[in-house]
Amino acid sequence: MVRGIRGATTVKVNEEETILDATEILVHKMIEANDIKAEDVAHVLITVTHDLDSTFPAKSLRRFKEWTYVPVICSLEIPVPGSLEKCVRILMTVETERTQQEVQHIYLEDAVKLRPDLQLTKEQD
Repeated sequence: MVRGIRGATTVKVNEEETILDATEILVHKMIEANDIKAEDVAHVLITVTHDLDSTFPAKSLRRFKEWTYVPVICSLEIPVPGSLEKCVRILMTVETERTQQEVQHIYLEDAVKLRPDLQLTKEQD
């Protein structure tokens, strides 16, 4: 079954290494929580808010061994007034046996505000 796996994080500053490191941590946690293998990933869509323009966060996926051929694209998030700032969002489309309820979406830093209903409890973590 093809499923979408969501993730998001925020950074404090608009600096290349900060954005790449935060994105790498987020992707690592998404991979780990959902037992994702590169060959099962159809594509990854990454969006950033308008205040993050120092790099393409997709570059961080090239830090992962075996992810060379995974299609990745970056885009700008819709600039809704009052929305969360300095945010990187990810939508990973993967082949998995997990049900929608079993998929673990990962929200880090201030991005936990986006979907508090999907946060892991201490028992699940």
